[in-house]
Amino acid sequence: MNKTKKASLLLSSLSIYKGILTRSVPKALYRLILSIDKSPEDFLNAYGDFYRLLCDRHCSSRLSYNLTEAALFDENYFTKTATANRVEKMSQEEKQAVIRDIKAILFASQITPEDIINDYKYKDEIEDIVSTLPRWTCGEPAYEFMGFDGNLDSISKFHRINGCGMFARYKSFVWREGGIQPIINADPVRISDLVDYEFQRNQVIENTQAFIEGKQANNCLLYGDMGTGKSTTVKAVVNEYRNDGLRIVEMPKERLMEFPLLVDTIASVPMKFIIFIDDLSFQRQDECYTSLKAVLEGGVASLPHNALIYATSNRRHLVKENFEDRDCTEVNRRDNMQETLSLSDRFGLSIGYFVPDKKKFLHIVDELAKSNGITLDEETLHLEAEKFATQRATRSPRTAQQFIKSLL
Repeated sequence: MNKTKKASLLLSSLSIYKGILTRSVPKALYRLILSIDKSPEDFLNAYGDFYRLLCDRHCSSRLSYNLTEAALFDENYFTKTATANRVEKMSQEEKQAVIRDIKAILFASQITPEDIINDYKYKDEIEDIVSTLPRWTCGEPAYEFMGFDGNLDSISKFHRINGCGMFARYKSFVWREGGIQPIINADPVRISDLVDYEFQRNQVIENTQAFIEGKQANNCLLYGDMGTGKSTTVKAVVNEYRNDGLRIVEMPKERLMEFPLLVDTIASVPMKFIIFIDDLSFQRQDECYTSLKAVLEGGVASLPHNALIYATSNRRHLVKENFEDRDCTEVNRRDNMQETLSLSDRFGLSIGYFVPDKKKFLHIVDELAKSNGITLDEETLHLEAEKFATQRATRSPRTAQQFIKSLL
């Protein structure tokens, strides 16, 4: 049996890792090696499609890495079990199936263009064409698969830290079109990038650490003045703990009616999720308001154990309130106020963010200038910062950041 035929049979017999054949490059390779007995047109089409995909994925010099990376990011029984740190509960037969699949993928990842061309049934008929076909090189597999000898520890460790499926490949997500979509260019901000607001930030950190450790933790509302770093704090904290299995899914406030769908999607995933709702507020107590209130506390479909809601808002009580809302009888006025406060009251942790005074604002400017290598003397820096803040009518951290960018 030639090498190409053996590779086709091994890929055909995949079980646990069968899903990698739905990925573009492995799927195209499988189609190519199945074409070694087909007409020249079918073979050349498959060859061209495969090489084009390799170039599109920047893998024409590292086929082995692409195939093993597809396995690393596959969501299957083993990767989900490893993410939950329960590999020891797998039967010996199941572990052997995983080992066999990995060896099959590694074998296929070392198929060279020469192997395929030499094994092609009709190569002599189109010798002048196949001699000009572009070539790829196999290279090394992904780190976790290097020197694989049947020991699953290295791969299991990867999944314990990074998760599985798209949650291993990406760290930040958004709920869009009825499903969870990855954010390719997520904000990389870290806690060390933030200046001041240590008291507020430490509350978010402590709550998040408790959540990751499986202890009691609260849904969190960060409220206060615009530009004070509420959203940035959430993103920075999630980035800090992404290697502890923490992921963030942003839920647009206009899609809150779909909250139960999001909850159902992540409930069975063995990772921790912060469901992030940015700039949360309501003009009135509508269906979205009622839906979120039920999920937070009191509804039949509540949050799963692996999810918390972190929301930001410029309003402490989330609902815009007018004087006419209170223009009713004493009893009804009390009922109306209770309903208005009921949503914000269901966040177990509420943290206020407010614009700093002049001294704190200039301290933020100093720290940002230092971290960005700006060498203006302090007097000039402060004078220009105050002028910049006056033009924008606020001394917020966002204004300080914008000022530093203007100098850069």
